[in-house]
Amino acid sequence: MRRAVAVAALVLVSLTGCATAAEPEPLTTGEVVDYGFEGVTLEGASFAGAELEGSPAVLWFWAPWCPTCRAQSGNVSALAERHAGEVAVIGVGGLDDGPAITEYANEVPHVTHLLDPEGEVWRHFEVTRQSTYTVLSADGEVVFEGYLDDDALNELVAELAEG
Repeated sequence: MRRAVAVAALVLVSLTGCATAAEPEPLTTGEVVDYGFEGVTLEGASFAGAELEGSPAVLWFWAPWCPTCRAQSGNVSALAERHAGEVAVIGVGGLDDGPAITEYANEVPHVTHLLDPEGEVWRHFEVTRQSTYTVLSADGEVVFEGYLDDDALNELVAELAEG
C-alpha cells in the first residue's frame, strides 16, 4: 500500500511541473559542492563555479514558464539585493530555449543569471525540476536542496550571511 501511495504521489508531482509548499522539505545533505561547472551569464560572460568558493551562495533553478518560479522571483531579487556582497545569488534558467530564458531573466534584477537551455548546470547539481534551491555555506557545504518558501529561504540566507 505504501508503495502505491508513493508512486501515486510521484506521478502527481511529475504532472504538476513545479514544486509546491505541500511537499516535505528535504534534509540538509552535508555534502561538499563540486565547483567544477561553467555557465554563461545573461550578459554573455563566462561563469566558473569556482567563483563561488569561499562565499555562501544560493543557486535557484527556475524555468520561465513555471508559476512557482515566477511567484518566487520578487523575493529572490530582493534577497540578492539585500545580501549583495555577502551571499551570491545565482539564477539558473533552464527547461526552455535561450530567448525565453533571457526574456524572463531580464525581469529579475540583482541576481546573477546563468542561461542553461541545455541543462548542463542542472545536471551537474542533479536537479530534476523547478523550482529548486541549492544553498551552499562559505565552506562549500550543501546546507539545503529542494523547495523553500520565501520565509524559510530568507531565514536560511540571513543565517549564512551572519557567518
